[in-house]
Amino acid sequence: MKTVRILLCLALAGVATPAAAADAFSSDWAGGLKSSARLISGEASGGRFRAGVEIKLAPGAITYWRNPGDAGLPPTFSFEGSENLKQAQPQFPAPQRLNEGDGEAFGYDRSVILPIDVAPADPGKPVTLALKLNYAVCEKICVPARADLQLRLEKDQGASPYAEALGKSRALVPPVVDWATLSGKAALATAGDKAWRLCLAAQPGQDLFIEAPAPWWFSAVRDAEAPAGQSCYRVKLEQKPDDRDLPVSVRLTVTGSGAFETSVALNAPPAQ
Repeated sequence: MKTVRILLCLALAGVATPAAAADAFSSDWAGGLKSSARLISGEASGGRFRAGVEIKLAPGAITYWRNPGDAGLPPTFSFEGSENLKQAQPQFPAPQRLNEGDGEAFGYDRSVILPIDVAPADPGKPVTLALKLNYAVCEKICVPARADLQLRLEKDQGASPYAEALGKSRALVPPVVDWATLSGKAALATAGDKAWRLCLAAQPGQDLFIEAPAPWWFSAVRDAEAPAGQSCYRVKLEQKPDDRDLPVSVRLTVTGSGAFETSVALNAPPAQ
């Protein structure tokens, strides 16, 4: 059953403080107990701005993906207070499985840049991007971190020193594809009352992450027996709401050299 790790609310850990001066393409660093965060910007493209939030972690510390795994809390973003902002859409590079001793986390270690796609309300004017970021940092204990960040985004600012890093981070975000287009690359079959077998074309570094609406929770374990050229996973329903039954739509994130993201319905097995 999925649990939520209790965060130790240390006074100094919960509030991020300015740590270093910014340049024209970055905000100040906001430093916490085991981490620091800042906004960075790349270059405008197609009337939109390419930005990102960079999180640096102390050695041994981790932070979480949008689905934190067995425990933990995902980051949350508030852009309230921004100026000339139509939309800001955070994106997530593919996560890692990280051992937390009593469970398995999905997230990042050392550092991560979460790209943000920024659309201005008036494309002819700059955007002042204000971000209130809440995230969790775990080592031996978990602490909450908060960063209040602000960065002005302008067209024709010149070459950004962060453009390459932002580009690499964006390349790690799995593209979204339609399940119907994956014929021959992915196959899903029921494998019991509350279990399914998902087989994929094998790729180096491949892993599978499943997201479902709360409080649904599914586990995914690699199956040692798979046809040549394929990787198979046993997907099992671990938790469901009392007032709901299958089917339920889930989001699958497949990582590795052939990374992608897709949505599919997990159905009950056919009646005998």
